Amino acid sequence: MRSIRTVWISVFMLSVAVLVYAKLAPAAEADEKAVRNAVAQFYAALNEMFTGELGQMKKVWSHADDVTYMGPGGGFQVGWNDVLKNWEAQAAMKLGGKVEPAEIRITVGTDLAVVSNYEKGENINAKGERQKVSIRATNIFRKEDGAWKMIGHHTDLLPYLEQ
Repeated sequence: MRSIRTVWISVFMLSVAVLVYAKLAPAAEADEKAVRNAVAQFYAALNEMFTGELGQMKKVWSHADDVTYMGPGGGFQVGWNDVLKNWEAQAAMKLGGKVEPAEIRITVGTDLAVVSNYEKGENINAKGERQKVSIRATNIFRKEDGAWKMIGHHTDLLPYLEQ
């Protein structure tokens, strides 16, 4: 009698586990797809910023006080106001060129996602010379009101941008 009961309990537990997984797996896939889309939007905004425009960059970032930015020019900005000031300074340089993510690795949690990748491409320095870009980047996104917003961006330094 005891062994039959143990079997039924085991079958029940396994059934619950399968149902939970079946429900969570599509949600996780949807979140990973949404994060990939947020990454694409960030790099589109970055390339738009190289022309001096910041409209898209303002849309992809969270405007919270806890966002952080450590970009290729150095420094450490905390809070949306300081992060925005840095993006405005970069936009004013109109670096031109294009940078794209490569070898993207995404880890998605319930409301946070970490994206590690290379940024590859080129910009134009202050002397008007083309400069190759090949740096490491870590991007952090948070789900806010159902949308994945950037809350952290950290890259290697680029000597021609260091302040």
